[in-house]
Amino acid sequence: MIKRNGESAMNEDVIYGRNPIIEALESGHTIDKIFIQEGARHSQIGIIRNLAKERGVVYQFVDKRKLDRMTDGENHQGVAAFAAAHKYADVGDILAAARTKNEPPFIIIADGLNDPHNLGSIIRSANAAGAHGVIIPKNRSVSLNSVVAKVSTGAVEYTPVARVTNIAQTIEKLKKEGLWICGTALEASEDYFDADLTGALAIVIGSEGEGISRIVRESCDFLVKIPMKGQTESLNASVAAGILLYESLRQRNAANKKG
Repeated sequence: MIKRNGESAMNEDVIYGRNPIIEALESGHTIDKIFIQEGARHSQIGIIRNLAKERGVVYQFVDKRKLDRMTDGENHQGVAAFAAAHKYADVGDILAAARTKNEPPFIIIADGLNDPHNLGSIIRSANAAGAHGVIIPKNRSVSLNSVVAKVSTGAVEYTPVARVTNIAQTIEKLKKEGLWICGTALEASEDYFDADLTGALAIVIGSEGEGISRIVRESCDFLVKIPMKGQTESLNASVAAGILLYESLRQRNAANKKG
């Protein structure tokens, strides 16, 4: 069975029951996490665990009360899972979208965002500014759930979102494709409006609390900051993304007019 559920802070779809979860895993449906009742011994639970391992899906043992809450007391048969509300793309799909439009790739990388409203807003802004896609990490990040889809106001249907295992490794692959990587950091010496944000570019936006992780920051070609003139130390991640997206769009339009 599949239902919307508020047990997750991210409001993902919940699949429950042994057969539905086995079918979802075998069909390639994107499963973010599986919850298995402690002490469950059914043979199908073993099948689920093996399939999860093969597909790199995290599973966790929990008590029956958690599963009851997740499924509103339905017959979950000792297992439930959070599933993505929308299909993920591949990074190759994003690059292909740029080639189809005969444009240099323009990508947003969201490094470890936890708030689905921020991710949804970023996808919406990315679409509006003409970005070809968004990349998020598989772990320690909000997934492409129903809240994200709703906040994006339909943009998730048109802007591909890729989920990768390792952001730093993905950045290195993007560099080989000719992209420059721009990170955002409070300690950066250059203001965003002084940087060249044209051409093949990926802009990295960090998490709400910690910013860009150290290894990702070190992988960036250059860092920029958004000047803060008041008492507030930083901006919301989606607001920062919107500012940089539209500065890049402004610069691209200006360059095209000169060309």
